[in-house]
Amino acid sequence: MSKTMIALFVAGSLGLAGPAAAQMYGSKTNATPISKDAYDMAVKNADTQGKMDKEACSSRSGNAKDICLAEANGKQKVAKADAEAAYKNTPAAREDARMTRAEATHSVAKEQCDELSGNSKDVCVKEADAALVKGKADAKVDRVTADTHQDAATKQADARNEANADKRDADFKVAIEKCDALAGTAKDTCVSNAKAQYGKS
Repeated sequence: MSKTMIALFVAGSLGLAGPAAAQMYGSKTNATPISKDAYDMAVKNADTQGKMDKEACSSRSGNAKDICLAEANGKQKVAKADAEAAYKNTPAAREDARMTRAEATHSVAKEQCDELSGNSKDVCVKEADAALVKGKADAKVDRVTADTHQDAATKQADARNEANADKRDADFKVAIEKCDALAGTAKDTCVSNAKAQYGKS
């Protein structure tokens, strides 16, 4: 195969790297939380599948074998990272999974670049590096956004609770003030009822 044909083949492969990688590594950043047992099973399955995938690469040679191994390693790491993200169910864990996916895609892309030489190879490597930087940057932005939403939700809940407490206090003061128009047992009963109604001791 001529260098030109190889260059066209690899360029075409890299052009599909984004969607292909997403399909290969399966995006699970919004997965439902899983139990510890499910997490342990997912890790075990990832290791078993990884071993089988690597063994399947043994029939290949040269750079084809290197690409095959990079894909096998990437799939194994991504499966384990996705399992951890689903188990921990935190923005940071989901960011780690996306970082792992970006790194796995990068490793495969760089191995594919080895099919080229000279400036074509240099450009290929730089494109792979740029895709890695972009993938990690996007993962960080999504994590910060999720953290901000969580923080905002917590602050809203705190503000709502504080507002409700202030409203109860204001209503309690009104109820007590009304009791002042009474005397004796009637006043005592009124005050007791107001305290019970508004959770005061």
